[in-house]
Amino acid sequence: MPKNTPKTAPERSKSAATPARSRKPFLIGAAVLVAAGVLGMASYQATSPGPKPTVNDAASASEPTGGGYPELAKLARRDAKDPLAQGRPDAPVVMIEYADFKCSYCGKFARDTEPALVKKYVDEGTLRIEWRNYPIFGAESEAAARGAWAAGQQGRFWQFHAAAYAEGAKEKGFGGDRLRALAEEAGVPDVGRFERDLAGDAAKAAVKKDQEEAYGLGASSTPSFLINGTPLAGAQPADSFAQVIDAAATRAARSAGAAGPAGAAEK
Repeated sequence: MPKNTPKTAPERSKSAATPARSRKPFLIGAAVLVAAGVLGMASYQATSPGPKPTVNDAASASEPTGGGYPELAKLARRDAKDPLAQGRPDAPVVMIEYADFKCSYCGKFARDTEPALVKKYVDEGTLRIEWRNYPIFGAESEAAARGAWAAGQQGRFWQFHAAAYAEGAKEKGFGGDRLRALAEEAGVPDVGRFERDLAGDAAKAAVKKDQEEAYGLGASSTPSFLINGTPLAGAQPADSFAQVIDAAATRAARSAGAAGPAGAAEK
């Protein structure tokens, strides 16, 4: 498999692949469904044989004139209380990440690329990152997703995220004892509550909501991203993400500038 190529649907276990076919499509609206195929196409391009398209190639081939798909951009939740997000709720650019803790390329992105994006864009207010649990590799993927959600209920999602994606962590599995150890490593204050939350209906519902959003968008691999409605797939280098983020930030600034005088005139 080529370097930096994300895992794809055919590589899923049978138990993970079956729900994708049997579940009802996530109801995200007709306009979103029309545009959503671009994320599936980006996933396919990232995993297909032969030369890989550049970020600019993908954008020019899939985006409407003027940038990303507005209907896909609206999937950003911008909830200030969302423990599975980082960055200002009103940041001009939102990157939605669909990922699985058992995905090697998700781990590569988390270790090699995401910290640089946080330092360059999140810390200075340009970017918000919103995580979506997209477990596609079976029961342990599902368990890790629920564990991450449970850690988030005590404000330790990103610490759990770092521990679960540390070099060699995936190989140790995500059984019950291992999830407890990860919670302790992440500094979750009440591990007993963590275990109760992990097994509860709220965790199952939250993970299912994220998972069905990704299914509805046609995402066929992890990691997959939407950056202000622009699709990007795979553990690509930081420069590839920077191109899309910079372009989205420029469009957002232009849009805000255009709206400003109009708003003032209306007053």
